[in-house]
Amino acid sequence: MVNALYPCTITHVRTAPRRYALRHRTFLWLIDPDQPPRLPAVLRPLARFDARDHFGGTAPTIRAGLARFLRARDIDLADGTVTMLTQARVLGHVFNPLTVYWCHRPDGTPLCVVAEVHNTYGERHSYLLRTDAAGRAVTGKDFYVSPFFPVDGDYRMRLPEPGPRLNLTVHLERAESRPFTATVRGTRRPGTPAQLVRLFLRHPFSTAVTSAAIRLHGIRLLLHRLPVQPRPRHHTQEGMR
Repeated sequence: MVNALYPCTITHVRTAPRRYALRHRTFLWLIDPDQPPRLPAVLRPLARFDARDHFGGTAPTIRAGLARFLRARDIDLADGTVTMLTQARVLGHVFNPLTVYWCHRPDGTPLCVVAEVHNTYGERHSYLLRTDAAGRAVTGKDFYVSPFFPVDGDYRMRLPEPGPRLNLTVHLERAESRPFTATVRGTRRPGTPAQLVRLFLRHPFSTAVTSAAIRLHGIRLLLHRLPVQPRPRHHTQEGMR
């Protein structure tokens, strides 16, 4: 697989308890975690892919952390391949609201999909998904992300592996309603040093800006007097220690 970049637009739409929408532009990497991009030394601070930023943060490599997570759920990644969509660590800072791993058997057939979610409290949680041919799956919500939604309901996800286009959708469903929808839309670009420089100049400090934007919109929602839901204690998942 050739490493690629996706300049993209991320949207969040809330319909309850109050309608609110945000739109944010950034860029994401699609990589093989076993063979991440080889960048000139001067550009490496703009795109680092560290095992400490994923799963338990203690595995020697990203793939080892993923394999540990899957093994705890009786799935053997073995010699299969992995495609990973993520934000890189930029100038020492990283924030990945959603990282997706498409796992394949050695013959190339789909094995599973893992959606790794990070919240603004420094916590992580991964969802093991058995997607259909269109990349769709449903899973229960088990992780506190937004302070304005409790930990209940289901996620209905559509996570097709990216090609020329990136097109992901996550719906939160509660009590036969959809109070929240997130989408990620982008177009593939080559993962070259020149393209990275262009995107960095267009979106400097992209991970810090993403984190700040989420917090800013949270403040706006507080000013709209949305009730804050208590944050339960986060329990580290098996295979993420």
